[in-house]
Amino acid sequence: MEIPNYPQQALNKAMLEAVDFIHAEGWDAPPTLFALVPRELIGEDLLEADDAPLALVVQDNLPEHIQPGSEELGEYITRIEWPQGVVGAVLAQEIMFRDASVEGAEPAPARLFSGVISQAASEEGLELTLLQLRPSEEELEAQGAFAEDEVELRGGPGVAPGVIAALQASFAQ
Repeated sequence: MEIPNYPQQALNKAMLEAVDFIHAEGWDAPPTLFALVPRELIGEDLLEADDAPLALVVQDNLPEHIQPGSEELGEYITRIEWPQGVVGAVLAQEIMFRDASVEGAEPAPARLFSGVISQAASEEGLELTLLQLRPSEEELEAQGAFAEDEVELRGGPGVAPGVIAALQASFAQ
């Protein structure tokens, strides 16, 4: 099977799908790893329902004792050998985030979503990291009944380079 050359939009769409999946699971969850596979490998039913070129496949084999944000998680990810057909991966994990641009900011709970498409499936290898801050109880009360349904994401270049490097290393084997 020839692997298509996926654009950044394919990774963007897969990342948003991962955000929706994790958001529906709620906070205080262990890390979740997704394989990204061409949607046509999954089946025709999904192909008709969605125009996204990549499908997320949850990986159930992450050891439960591995903590989010730990070196052990990064080392585990780098040792993964993906089967043929997997063109990328997304890791979702809860971390403590301190906004370095705000003087005196205290660490706050957040979700970190990091994703890559391998160099074999894109011109130079694609990456994206998004951050979702967990709203405080005060913010939830002030925003009303559906406040938890709102997802605000931040992102930018150079966010979580260690996580991106670990995901990329899993495709370099």
